[in-house]
Amino acid sequence: MDEPYYVTAERLEELKQELETLRTDKRIEVAKRLKRAKELGDLSENSEYIEAREEQAQVERRIFELEKMVKNASLITKEGLGNDWVKIGSTILVSKNGVQQRFTIVGSSEANPLKGFISNESPLGKAFLDKRVGDTMKVKVPSGEVTYRIDKIE
Repeated sequence: MDEPYYVTAERLEELKQELETLRTDKRIEVAKRLKRAKELGDLSENSEYIEAREEQAQVERRIFELEKMVKNASLITKEGLGNDWVKIGSTILVSKNGVQQRFTIVGSSEANPLKGFISNESPLGKAFLDKRVGDTMKVKVPSGEVTYRIDKIE
């Protein structure tokens, strides 16, 4: 079995909509392009045909990825999280060198470090998971090692 794919309900809905669009509209559009390109004759030197085939392969690859994501989706919810331990979906207040930062632990597809959303698969996200208020941890970052302390779990 595949690893769970952690997403919020909103992100899961976006993935499902993208999947539906690719399965219907995009496949039809690419099929029409392929048909037009075939009508132009010699396929071995037909750049339109080659481009359409490449686009078709990209669409099918993305459909496969999305189907896997949706099938393995594990919803991140705030209900039942509690404030005892850091889990996927937790928002935490941490200190680094006396400066506080707020992070929310999310699945990899929703990560946006500049907005404080860090992936559960990132070194920082992994370091925070299953920790409690008051715990400190050292995290390896490109510039060396940084110490964080968990001040609050929301």
